[in-house]
Amino acid sequence: MSQTDRPIAAVILAAGKGTRMKSAKHKVLHEIAGRPMIEHLLASVEKLAPERLVAVVGEYREQLASRLGDRVDFAVQEPQLGTGHAVQQAQETLRGFEGDVIVLYGDVPFVRPETMRKMIDRLRSDDAPAAVVLGFEPGDPLRYGRVIAQQGQILKMVEYKDASLEERACALCNSGLLAARSDDLFDLLSRVSDNNAQGEYYLPDIVNIAIRDGRNCAVVTCDGADEVAGINSRAELAAAEAQWQDYKRTDAMEAGVTLRAPGTVVFSWDTELSEDVTVEPNVVFGPGVKVARGATIKAFSHLEGASVGEDCEVGPYARLRPGAVMEAGAKVGNFVEMKKAVLGEGAKANHLTYLGDATVGAGANIGAGTITCNYDGYFKHQTTIGPRAFIGSNSALIAPVSIGADAIVAAGSAVSRDVADGELRMVRADQLVKPGWADRFHDTMRKKKEANRDG
Repeated sequence: MSQTDRPIAAVILAAGKGTRMKSAKHKVLHEIAGRPMIEHLLASVEKLAPERLVAVVGEYREQLASRLGDRVDFAVQEPQLGTGHAVQQAQETLRGFEGDVIVLYGDVPFVRPETMRKMIDRLRSDDAPAAVVLGFEPGDPLRYGRVIAQQGQILKMVEYKDASLEERACALCNSGLLAARSDDLFDLLSRVSDNNAQGEYYLPDIVNIAIRDGRNCAVVTCDGADEVAGINSRAELAAAEAQWQDYKRTDAMEAGVTLRAPGTVVFSWDTELSEDVTVEPNVVFGPGVKVARGATIKAFSHLEGASVGEDCEVGPYARLRPGAVMEAGAKVGNFVEMKKAVLGEGAKANHLTYLGDATVGAGANIGAGTITCNYDGYFKHQTTIGPRAFIGSNSALIAPVSIGADAIVAAGSAVSRDVADGELRMVRADQLVKPGWADRFHDTMRKKKEANRDG
């Protein structure tokens, strides 16, 4: 087998307790842009087409198993004796695997596939390094472990607590990510000791052991510290969210989307906006939203699980919930909510409307204050509104009910029976008129009020 043909395995370390999160949820399941951080990482590593994926887990492992299912294999680290010990726990799970192993961290979610590929390619280069470390140069090296190297060849790896003052002055830091061939990795790990300040088995020590054996080890670097930033607290989670949102906004604008106030728009991990979409300030996209060319999402709208067609208008102050579909040229205005509803081509619901479990035909007009009464306390029911139908303001459509094409429902109607094509339906009580009644009422009440004041 040639070097370039070797299969790839990824070992993702996710056994940390995440105590700084102060949460009953596993740390790597906390979300960035509506997606657990470990799934951001998995989406990247899966672009390398790995033959094996192993997550090393500890506490709350049942949560990971429930979320990830058979997407990965699991290895358990108990007790937790350091990163080298953690990777060692994957050895049995990877028994029989012969290829390249890349070690990643479940709480370092933004490592790009290109960076992972860079590590693998360096591992497969002609000088056959025993290990490849991913380094980075932050603005402030803080307490990161250092990579002492010359021209990409590592001379020594050292943890901050064990580093001399001269070594701490080195700006090249260890991200923790490492790649090695499977046979080298586990052979070197078997020789790692816990003779250090922390009393733990450090993964980077395999590099020092290989160097003492006379083998070369290499370092490659990523573009910036943000790519390898770990997330250990709620504050760091918030910073990661802000970082991801900044990237997404930039990508959207470079793809031809207009963001009127970029810093106020919140995206989900899977938001899809086409060219010439305009997004006004303070818009939130939840998961599962697609917006077609030429649509405008006006200020203070919230969309989730929705599809918006070409040249549609949404908002301001609109809410599209899962299952909302707007076909080309449709419009929803302020304080309109849609859920499991289709608004046909050119149809309009301009204000103060709820459309749930409904299908609205092309060109229909839904008046202000209209609601589809879709829930009877036990079951949901469908409302169908035909093409070009006109629903007058403040109408209640009591499902299941069908309104025909070109039909008119008069304002203030409560409709519980089907309306035929072209029919007018008016469901109102007769108006009662009592001339002079209001004048007499006001006169009586004013006299009572004055009497109470005098008393």
